[in-house]
Amino acid sequence: MSMPFAEVIGDPIAQSKSPAIHRFWLEKLGIEADYRATRVTEDNLADYLAERQADPNWRGCNVTMPLKQAVQPYLASMEDPAASIGAVNTIYPAFDRVLAGTNTDAAGFLEPLTQRLRDTHLFRMARIIGAGGAARAIAHALAAQGFTLVLAARRTEQAEELIAQLPGTTEHHVVLLDHFAAPTDFAFDDRQGLLDLVVNASPLGMRGKDELAFDWSHAPPGAIAYDIVTDPLDTAFLQAARAAGHPTIDGLAMLIGQAAEAFRLFYGAPPPREHDAELRERLGA
Repeated sequence: MSMPFAEVIGDPIAQSKSPAIHRFWLEKLGIEADYRATRVTEDNLADYLAERQADPNWRGCNVTMPLKQAVQPYLASMEDPAASIGAVNTIYPAFDRVLAGTNTDAAGFLEPLTQRLRDTHLFRMARIIGAGGAARAIAHALAAQGFTLVLAARRTEQAEELIAQLPGTTEHHVVLLDHFAAPTDFAFDDRQGLLDLVVNASPLGMRGKDELAFDWSHAPPGAIAYDIVTDPLDTAFLQAARAAGHPTIDGLAMLIGQAAEAFRLFYGAPPPREHDAELRERLGA
């Protein structure tokens, strides 16, 4: 008899660390199940979902680039926050095995910022590189936390559309991707009581992709560099941030955080987060 399984889908997918994360937790909990990586393109997405929906052993899938918006027409329902974000990163068979979509990216992204977000700030600013599916989740999460956002994208119309859907009445801004590439002599004011982030929410810097051109003169002292790329884990973006004196958060923080929410849906149990340090060691091996 085949065992229950979940998986991650996207294109490309071979570099995904999600199978290692979920299998680590399954092993620790002694759950007889599997988690796989399956290459799925937009062209074969409909066939893939129909086949999996009919498989009683399939517990669901995580969705990565470039499918986070493409999957939506095939879902019977979209739960919040996926509905408000407009991007799905987790699909699971709900009652009668109809396909339901949700989004765990937002919660996963905020997890390593939890302590800082408990503090009160005079002002919160985030510069976000990218306007795709992951950026949508991140922008919504940060807007809900009272951040003023500057979105940098190759296609400004995509970023404008994203901003128009954000919650609240804060005025956000859009710039071209190369706005942050060249040095600036802008004089930042006193950073006391402020919280600043610079987030790479794009594939730039990923193995096989172009590097992200970001000059750290655009970031105020103390700004946190957060890169969601996981291959390589220590990106040139993060290395340059540390060299300029900025604290950093790597892509495993968000990846593990969002995977934890999905794991509960797929396998009906919370993952053993007390082993996070060991998991990071395994992923870095």
